[in-house]
Amino acid sequence: MLKAIKVRLYPTPEQELILAKSFGCARWYWNFALNACIQHYQETGNGLKLAVYKGMLPQLKKEHPWLKENCYSAVLQCVAINLNKAYTNFFAGRAKHPRFKSKLRLQSIQYPQNVTVKGDNLCVPKIGGIKAVFHREIRGTIKTVTISKTPSDKYFASILCEIEGFENCLSGNKTLGIDLGLKDFAIVHDGEEVTKYFNPKYLKRHERNLARKQQKLARKTQGSQTRQKFKKLVAKVHERVSNTRQDFLHKLSRKLVDESQVIVVENLNVKGMVRNRKLSKAISDVGWGMFVNFLTYKLEQKNGKLVEIDRFFPSSQKCSCCSHVVDELPLDIREWDCPSCGTHHDRDSNAALNIRTEGIRIVVMDGGNPVPASGACLRPDNRKVKGQRAMKLEAHTALTSRCG
Repeated sequence: MLKAIKVRLYPTPEQELILAKSFGCARWYWNFALNACIQHYQETGNGLKLAVYKGMLPQLKKEHPWLKENCYSAVLQCVAINLNKAYTNFFAGRAKHPRFKSKLRLQSIQYPQNVTVKGDNLCVPKIGGIKAVFHREIRGTIKTVTISKTPSDKYFASILCEIEGFENCLSGNKTLGIDLGLKDFAIVHDGEEVTKYFNPKYLKRHERNLARKQQKLARKTQGSQTRQKFKKLVAKVHERVSNTRQDFLHKLSRKLVDESQVIVVENLNVKGMVRNRKLSKAISDVGWGMFVNFLTYKLEQKNGKLVEIDRFFPSSQKCSCCSHVVDELPLDIREWDCPSCGTHHDRDSNAALNIRTEGIRIVVMDGGNPVPASGACLRPDNRKVKGQRAMKLEAHTALTSRCG
C-alpha cells in the first residue's frame, strides 16, 4: 500500500537558490517538451512518444549546460514521465489538455530516488540536508519525493512510501449513510439515530478580509516590489481558508471512518452544480469532493469500503418507511408528510436513511462498488482504456435537484 506524508521544509537561503534553479529547469523542459508535442501533432496528426522527447535530454544538456549544472538528472526524467501521464489522462478523457507552466504559479519538482531521511533533515541530491518538521514517523520504503513551493513562499515535501498491509486500529463496524448538503455539511444516519454536522463556511468568514487585500493589490503597479508583497498577503488568506477547510474535513472524515466499516454516499455532480450562479460559491467552498476522497483513502487504509449510489437516486423524495416516491419536492421544503403512510419526515434525515438503505442493498445484492482513493465515479471499460475512476466527483451535466 502506498501512503504519502506531507512535511514542512525550512531551506537555507543557499538551498532556496538551488531549489529555484531546479524549479526553473524543470519548468523550462516541461514547456519545451509540451511545445514539441504540439508542433509534432500539428505537422503529422500523431502524438509524440515519450521516448522521443525523453531522448532529447542529452542533446539539450549540451546546448544548455545550465540544465546539467542546476538540476538533478532524474528530476528532468520525471518531468517527461509526468507529461506522458498528462497526455494519457487527456486522451482517456480524465483530464484537460496539458498546459504550459508559469513561474507565477505553484512550483514543484519530483525526485524518484536517492532521497533519505536523517534525523530532522531530508537529504536531497545536489541540495543536501534540508531541515524538515516530521509530524509522524516515516515508515516503509520511500518511492518518490515531491518538493513544492506555495504562492506564500512556503516549502513542502510530499514523501510517498510503500508500506505492507493495512493499518491495525480499533474501529467500529457500523454502516453509515451520509447526505451532503449546504445548510448542514453532513447528515449521518447509522440506522438508529441521525447526527448533523454544521457547515463552517470558511470562505464566507474571510470574504471581507480577502476583498480588502485584493483591492489593495489591484492598485499596485505591475512588476513592482509592493505588488509582490500584497500578492503574498492575498495568497496567505487563501492558504488560511484552504488549511482550515482541510483540517475540518480531515477530522470529520477520521471520526466517521473510526466509527464504521462501510460508508455510503451519493455520487454528486459537483461540476454541474457549480454552474448554478446562485449556489456556485457555496458549493465550491463546502468541499464535498475532497471530503469523499478523504473518506476513501482512510477506509482503504483499514480495509473498509466506500459505496456510492447513483446521483439520480431519489433519496429526498422517497419515504424511508413505505418507499413511496413523491413527484416533486422543492429545496425550500425541509419537512414533509408522506401522502401514502402519513409519516412526517425531516428532508435531510430521511435522505441519509434512504442512502444508507440503498448502499446496504448494493453491498448485499451486487457486491458493492468499493471506490479507489484516486477520485470520482467509475468509468466503464472499452477497447482502448480500462475502466478507471476520475480524479474528482465531477461530470459535464446540468445542475441536479439535489443541493441541500
